[in-house]
Amino acid sequence: MQTNTSRRAFLSVVTAGAGGLMLTGSARPTRGRTLRADPFALGIASGDPTADGVVLWTRLALDPLAPDGLAGMPGRAVEVEWQLAADERFSTLVTSGTAVARPESAHSVHVEAAGLEPGREYFYRFRADGHLSPVGRTRTAPASGSAAGNLTFAVAACAHWEHGYFTTYRRLAEQEPDLVVHLGDYMYEYRPDGYTAVSGTVRSFAGATCLTLADYRLRHAQYKSDPDLRAAHRVAPWLVAFDDHEIENNWAGPVSSTGAPEFSDRVAHAFQAYYENMPLRRASVPRGARMRINRRVSWGALADFHLLDTRQFRDDQACDDGDRAGCDERLSDRRTILGADQRRWLLDGLGRSDARWNLIGQQVLMAQRDFKEGPGKELNMDSWDGYAADRTRLLTGIRDAGAANPVVLTGDAHMHHAASLRPDFDDTSSDPVAVELVTSSVSSDGDGYRDEARVAELLRENPHISYIDQRRGYIVCRVTPEELRAEFRTLEYVSRRGAPARTSARFTVPSGHGELT
Repeated sequence: MQTNTSRRAFLSVVTAGAGGLMLTGSARPTRGRTLRADPFALGIASGDPTADGVVLWTRLALDPLAPDGLAGMPGRAVEVEWQLAADERFSTLVTSGTAVARPESAHSVHVEAAGLEPGREYFYRFRADGHLSPVGRTRTAPASGSAAGNLTFAVAACAHWEHGYFTTYRRLAEQEPDLVVHLGDYMYEYRPDGYTAVSGTVRSFAGATCLTLADYRLRHAQYKSDPDLRAAHRVAPWLVAFDDHEIENNWAGPVSSTGAPEFSDRVAHAFQAYYENMPLRRASVPRGARMRINRRVSWGALADFHLLDTRQFRDDQACDDGDRAGCDERLSDRRTILGADQRRWLLDGLGRSDARWNLIGQQVLMAQRDFKEGPGKELNMDSWDGYAADRTRLLTGIRDAGAANPVVLTGDAHMHHAASLRPDFDDTSSDPVAVELVTSSVSSDGDGYRDEARVAELLRENPHISYIDQRRGYIVCRVTPEELRAEFRTLEYVSRRGAPARTSARFTVPSGHGELT
């Protein structure tokens, strides 16, 4: 069931804010305000939809850039009322309740709303101490086994605050997808000017290198202070999974890429702040330096999303990391990027899936990408190229599982890619097992470019790759039972605000064919 709400009208409403809307139904007005300002400076979000529920999130903040990471909030718990309605004016209230934002959780709230109707649109908002949040739109997944229908989702990754404005998120929100899949590097942990872009620094990080819980909380709060990011969260539910920069560049399991002592403490701090700032279910509450992020989300009979974790269970990068030629260590059969348990979890789920499409969300480039022109190979050791045997095991397992229409969704690379995946990339005559769609960055590496000569060289060396683009952007996928259509959207610049987004390439994956057209 759909409301008659104009989605375009809704976007203009949420961009403007909550206005004069009043809470109705069971919500009660709060007397005697004690919060000195609007506590919803970090916005609201929803995520991990099921057929009968969705996570609703907010984090209260009075001063997002407070150095202690507590966003200027008092050291006491605050009651937060929430409402979920069938329309953006809240004339038809569906459910409501009260949650408690506690200082030990950075005054974050995770409401697991349940008992909802499958496959429909809802609107939600919060109230705390008399202050009303903006309105967000979310939706539930279709019922299990229901008619396949259709789905529009966006894919994004890699947002460096200093490298550019988040116009990419604004343009993504304007697409009004049903769902957003974010594949990591939501925030970056570096000190100010610790990682520079050719196009320069357009705005600066608050605080220092993220090491403590306060550091990570502050960095997340700074990110959520961006209006374009907040708009993208309000427009649709998100599925999120971290990569490396939510913790530390190129970390690998228990191994710090910088050799930092007490790395497990840093991971625990980063995980706690990540959970506090994301619309995740209780199943993902971290336990020290462990956090469950791999999970499965079903979208009726149309699609199963399988979200992977390519950081916690991987071996250290081969040959001291980086781009390497002649690295035999990367070929070792003992090396893994997923870990045996997670690989079994994925393949078992694929084998049991009855969905028309199986969408595998993960972080680093899975297709082989040879940087070297001519004989020999130069490959990136942080990607699946550094774990070649594990990739062969996975792609062979995907083929043998027999799941319908596997499509791998990837972040990290800061460049758009469209590729075909084969267990043996050197055998160009073999049938592809899956398609890989790689999104460019939201802003990381600053203003993009289009080096036609270099792109042509890379495509010659890697015939399984059909498309590369070095500009910033995101992907919009439109899925029906018959096909998946991917639109690669690009922005010419992010060093100043207001760049338009254009479709730079389109690909279609026909159901049952497993290849790009």
